[in-house]
Amino acid sequence: MTDLPDPVADELESHDAFEPADDGYELTTTVFDAAVTATEAEGKRDGEFHVTVTLPTLDTAVAGEAVASAVEDGWFDTLERRLEDVFTVAHTSTHDEPVVERGATDVTVTLEYVAWDAGEGVDDAKALIEYVEGTYAQGIIPGYEYQGEAATLLENAQSRGQQASEGESGGMPM
Repeated sequence: MTDLPDPVADELESHDAFEPADDGYELTTTVFDAAVTATEAEGKRDGEFHVTVTLPTLDTAVAGEAVASAVEDGWFDTLERRLEDVFTVAHTSTHDEPVVERGATDVTVTLEYVAWDAGEGVDDAKALIEYVEGTYAQGIIPGYEYQGEAATLLENAQSRGQQASEGESGGMPM
């Protein structure tokens, strides 16, 4: 486990949505691999946070058939543009631009920011990861059969939609 500043370690340890992992802490409320680490920050700030979320490319998420390169490129460009606004859900105003990198099978989103308060920094990490997940879900293109995390997102949305239509609480479907 990575050494974290004490206030950040305390907040992550006590937060019910995070659990320790080899590379920091993982958010348990997302279907994607999401790691949160932090280092000491200068001044009266509690930590410099590093959040990494790994998403499947569209072609990896689609079961069976290959996605045309023009569709894959358009999907990635849209994802990248939508993630430019990711920090609108955070308390912090001290952050780097999001980094979105596409590999052969994965997209890695890296978010770095400074938190003056460890509790707000941890809350920001959760909100940022969930924003990335929601943005990915918005980009799911109808007409394909999905597998892995994308299929799980769709199943979760359908389940919440059915609960809501049956009068159960559970939030809005996607």
